[in-house]
This record gives sequence, structure tokens and C-alpha cells, in this order.
Amino acid sequence: MAGPSEFDLEKNAPVTQTMADTSSDGAVTGESFAYGNSLYAKIQRLAGKLSIEQRGIERVPAAEQTDTSYLNVGSMWLAANMVVSSFAIGALALPVYNLGFVDAILTLIFFNLIGIMTVCFFSTFGPFGLRQMVFSRFWFGWYATKFFAILNILACMGWSAANTIVGAQMIHAVNEDVPGFAAVLIIAICTLLVTFAGYKVVHLYEYWSWIPTFIVFLIVLGCFAHSGDFYNIPMKAGSSEMGSVLSFGSAVYGYATGWTSYAADYTVYQPANRSKRKIFFSCWLGLILPLLFIEMLGVAIMTATTIDGGNNKYQIGYLASGNGGVIGAVLDPLGGFGKFCLVILGLSIVANNCPNIYSVALTVQVLSRYAQRVPRFIWTLAGTGVSIAIAIPGYSHFEDVLENFMNFIAYWLAIYSGISLTDHFVFKRGFGGYAVENYDKPNKLPPGIAAAFAFGFGIAGMVTGMSQQWYEGPISKHASGGDVGFELAFAFSAVSYACMRPIELRIFGR
Repeated sequence: MAGPSEFDLEKNAPVTQTMADTSSDGAVTGESFAYGNSLYAKIQRLAGKLSIEQRGIERVPAAEQTDTSYLNVGSMWLAANMVVSSFAIGALALPVYNLGFVDAILTLIFFNLIGIMTVCFFSTFGPFGLRQMVFSRFWFGWYATKFFAILNILACMGWSAANTIVGAQMIHAVNEDVPGFAAVLIIAICTLLVTFAGYKVVHLYEYWSWIPTFIVFLIVLGCFAHSGDFYNIPMKAGSSEMGSVLSFGSAVYGYATGWTSYAADYTVYQPANRSKRKIFFSCWLGLILPLLFIEMLGVAIMTATTIDGGNNKYQIGYLASGNGGVIGAVLDPLGGFGKFCLVILGLSIVANNCPNIYSVALTVQVLSRYAQRVPRFIWTLAGTGVSIAIAIPGYSHFEDVLENFMNFIAYWLAIYSGISLTDHFVFKRGFGGYAVENYDKPNKLPPGIAAAFAFGFGIAGMVTGMSQQWYEGPISKHASGGDVGFELAFAFSAVSYACMRPIELRIFGR
């Protein structure tokens, strides 16, 4: 593995006293992001003195792309998914979807393999030096990208809130005198401390943070295996089983693919000549290993809640403190050390939340040139406040919040992937089809009309296939109530974009 010194990827470039480049979008200039003696420049100079990352969505110059370790890519996602949030996804299989053990495991394997593919693929775009939402301009155009940025902001905030709730449950399970809102604040503030400084601190934290969490999960696995409380819930059959598998699969896919819309944010310091294949597979390993291990552990432990008897400690723990309670029941024989392990798992959420809080600041800057004039770390602070405001009231309704949110993620990212992948392979014909220097020139980017139409068709596919408590689409009814919204959203958006984009190219020429 690379040593910590290799994480000094980003030098805080000085804020020089230059004039703004009016040939771009009129906001902060390209690689120098300088504005002379303006308030922005003064804040950036102060940030540099405090070793806070200054760079926002401006293109990363080649001189700063010094990350030559492929392990850094995989360790980022290894840490982000080696957390109790992944356990919570697996734990949904029984109480929410009424699945047995084997069918839940097979569903996890299949839908995780599908979900992580776009995260791995878009990570290979990072060496262009552009953040994910900025690069999205080449697929959706200058103006339509702003709409997708709004969806990404909602996703980042929702992810952060859902993850924070999981961590807060763990802390509450250790000490019931700590109320849910206080536990939420602890997780959120710890995340802020890591993300406030910026990219290299986030990577450094993720590089090491998975180790203690992995050890604790091994302890949880050992304790549960020794208890003999695992119960192999039989696989069901019939139409109701199909509906449950599809709906659970949608939630699993939503969790696995959730990093898609900011994947490239964490490879922008890889040099342009790096192997895209190696970046892809480093990301793939970093994602699939923790996802399958932790989610399968969640499925296995939740089977113990079905054990007959009036004093089922797993069921009591789950009803009292959710996922924290059921893991607490597993670790109960370890006494005080078991509680210490729960605290480690609760704080592991920080690793999962860092990409959300870091990327939301970059996404906000995509919305307008005025937002870009606000330094990244200020948006990081604001994003933390919003996630706290969502997590505290959602604490007592976690399962409903998580299920609905996972489906929302699956729907919109399926549309995002359908359009962008179609444009890349059909119209750009690979990585050579991008004039990256035009990333901030609206008149040289696609108009976004075809993308807008494709998004509308994607919504139509989503509506016909979705299955929620408040609405069930007509195709979902034929799938025994199973949620096939993300599959249809992807298909409808991809096909409609392939039909509309040639017309747009003929009319506008770009």
C-alpha cells in the first residue's frame, strides 16, 4: 500500500492577483480560480494559510495530478462501504421484503454487480481533471446539467441523513441516555471535521478508516457464528416471491449505484495517462468486497429475530434501537468491549458520509457562477447543516426513509446512466470524442434538449414500473408488485435519447 505521504495530491495554489477570464462562464477562472483583491480571493488566501482545499469545480491542471497509486481508488470505496449502512441494507430483506436467506443473498449478489458498474466506469473519467457533475455537461449540456445537479444535491443530502441515522442508532444502543438528535450531531460534526479540509484529507481518512471497522465486523461475525442463533429461513416461491425480490433488488441497486453521480470526483488527481482499465477494476474491488460481506452479514443476523420465544434479544434490540440494537444483541456477551465495538461501528458512518458531504459542495457550485464564487468549504458547512435538519426528524422512521430513499436513488441514477452511457458509446464513440477544454463554454456544449426529452421518457418508464405504498405502476402490477422502476427508467431514457440526439445534432451541430 502507498504511504500517507502519497496522499499530498493537491497543492493549495496561491490566489494570484489576476483578472477574471471573461471567455469562460464569467465566474471563477479556469485553473487559477483567481480574483485579485475581491472578497473571494481574500477568503481563498486565508484557506490556503489554514491548509484548507481551495479548488472547487475548476479543472485540475496536469501539474497537480500526482496520484499514481491505483490502490487509492479502491481504498476510497472500500472504506465508504465497510460501514454499518451496508449492514442496514441487508437487514431490510426480512422485515421489509419478507425474503428468506438464500433468495436474499442471491438478490444481493446480482443487483450489487449491476449497481457498481457505473460507479467504476465513471471513475475512469476523473483523469480528465473534471468533477463528475462538471463532466456531465458533455452529455446533458450546460443548462440541463443544473437540473441533474439539483437531483444530486438531494441525493447527497438524503444519503448523508440516512447514514447519520444508522450511526446514531448504534450510539443510542450503547447508551440509551444519549438521545437520537445528540447522536446525529456527533456523527455529522465528525464528518464535517474530515470534509472541511478537502480532498487529500478525505482520501487520507478513507485510506485507513476501514481497518478498525473491518476488525469489528469480523468480531460480530465470530460472535454470531458462535451463538448458533442463525436460522436458515426457507426460500419462498410464487408470484409474491418475485415481487419481493424485484423490490429488494431495487433498494440494493440504489445503494450500490449511489456513488455514480460523483464517482469522478475522487479520481481527478490521477494523471491523464493512467490505465482506465486498472482504475475500473480497483474501484470494482473496493466496492464489491465490502458490499457483499457486510450486506450478507446483515441478512444472516436478522434471521435470528425469528427465533421462537418470548425473550428474543435480537428482536427486542431491533425494536428498541433498530440496527444498532440487533448488533448490540450479538455483541452483548462481550460486555464493555462489545459496547466499544458498537461505538466504532457508529463512527464508521463518517467514512460513508465523507463522499456525500464533500461532493455536495462541488455540486452546488455547478448551479451558477455565483455559487462558484462561494468557496467549497463554505458549501460543505451548509450541507452539513441541511443533513442534520433531515436526519433528526427522520430518526424515528428509519426503515420507511431508507426504503423510499433507495428507490429514489435507483430511479434518477438509472436515467442519468441511460442518457450518459448512450451518448458516450453511441455518439461520442469513446473517450476520444470529448473536447475537454470546452467544459465551461456553454455555446460549445450540447443544447440539452435531447437529454431533457430522454429524462421525461425515463420518468414515464419509472412511473409505469415503480411500486411504492402510495403508487403502483401498471407494469409493476404484472410483476406481482415488484419494483421494476429503475430498469424501465434506464431503458426508456436510453432508447429515447438514441432517437432524439441525432435530430439535435442535425439542428444545432453540437
